[in-house]
Amino acid sequence: MALLEGKTVLVTGAARGIGQEIALKMASEGANLALCDVKTEWVAETKEKVEALGRRAEAYAVDVSDSAQVTEGVGKVKEEFGSIDVVINNAGITRDGLLMRMSEEDWDMVLNINLKGTFLMTKAAAKYMMKQRSGVFVNIASVIGLMGNPGQANYGASKAGVSNLTKTTAKELAARGIRANAIAPGFIKTKMTDALTEDTRNAMLAAIPMKDFGTPEDVANVALFLASDLSRYVTGQTLSVCGGMVTA
Repeated sequence: MALLEGKTVLVTGAARGIGQEIALKMASEGANLALCDVKTEWVAETKEKVEALGRRAEAYAVDVSDSAQVTEGVGKVKEEFGSIDVVINNAGITRDGLLMRMSEEDWDMVLNINLKGTFLMTKAAAKYMMKQRSGVFVNIASVIGLMGNPGQANYGASKAGVSNLTKTTAKELAARGIRANAIAPGFIKTKMTDALTEDTRNAMLAAIPMKDFGTPEDVANVALFLASDLSRYVTGQTLSVCGGMVTA
């Protein structure tokens, strides 16, 4: 039997990259997908790919930093699917810049989407999970939140917050049968890394003990483990998927 047969998985930031790969991994293990992004057309490709795997997929326009949109969107998912079994809090952005040059607008935007968005989605979905007395949150953090990085004060702070929010969520909701864990990806192969100069790529690879970039599928495989009963006794953890960049 598939690991997530008949489960409803809600994925934010599901349009591309890690979010899309997680959605497809969940669908391949029997899940039906609620695909959330700022615009429904952004997730059209993901929806089509999920349906090609024989699973149900619905698209929802949700700005995760907007409380009203999150409440309405999560409510629609519950109404249309009947349950919300797993939430993948993946939506996130970067607005890089040195601390002394960073604008308040760039600080607020990153914190609002990456951290506040995870809080709002968790709070909205937990209401239904508590009634079910079951559910799983998998939050996408980052190794930058664990070790810091020049030019990413806002992003690092937001992802550190996601890791700590995950710990608190796990402790508060464990008695209701709800687990919460986070994944901290390192350098993952994306269109961004493909566009880097050879010198920049080599510098990044030098910081990775395994001497290779990760892939979105590497992250999705860990997300599947955390979303399924394979990790029944795992909660409150942040698991780095980084080729050994961070070891504590």
